Amino acid sequence: MIPSKESARFVWRMEEVLDLYEEPYDPKRPVVCFDERPCQLLAEVRKPLPVGAGVPERRDHEYRRRGTAHLFVAFEPLTGWRGVEVRERRRGREFAEEARHLAEEVYPDAEKIRLVVDNLNVHTPASFYERFPPEQAHRLARRVEFCYTPVHGSWLNMAEIEISVLVRQCLGSRRIPDAGILRREARAWCEERNRLGASVDWRFTTADARTKLRKLYPSIEP
Repeated sequence: MIPSKESARFVWRMEEVLDLYEEPYDPKRPVVCFDERPCQLLAEVRKPLPVGAGVPERRDHEYRRRGTAHLFVAFEPLTGWRGVEVRERRRGREFAEEARHLAEEVYPDAEKIRLVVDNLNVHTPASFYERFPPEQAHRLARRVEFCYTPVHGSWLNMAEIEISVLVRQCLGSRRIPDAGILRREARAWCEERNRLGASVDWRFTTADARTKLRKLYPSIEP
């Protein structure tokens, strides 16, 4: 059972995100979900045996570790647009560069970008000042409005759904040896999904939460 103060904080953050999802589309104030995922890079030790009649491709159980790369995924639910980038590291600097790309290149005319993120310590305006000159960092901090999912409630971030689809449809159990190949594959998936206009059919509302998750709401004692 979540203590009353923690449960109150959880439902406050949850309802804040859910209310945001229910707002009508506003191109001047787009809602963008953002998340990252590490990917282990693996190279083959031996060349796989090719596909034959009734025989799938066969791979040796041995592989060579090639480090990790990180998927950065941005997703705008109301338009069905998503963007994917691959970076070798996941620090505040990399996050700041992705946020700058959204603010200055994807949404240059937006007054505010409401960015739904989890509670990772780099998801703050401080990352802008770590990466950019003060004037640019200040400008980004004024244009990017952070909306945090509750602790243990990252499932409320629709970017997680997009990442799971990317893994299932594109990456699967494949061995990808380097960040360049991962970037090419992820971008191809992203372009095709955008072309198809694929989106997320999100139906969970604040009213639903108060019914289905009522045990998470703290008891009010007189």
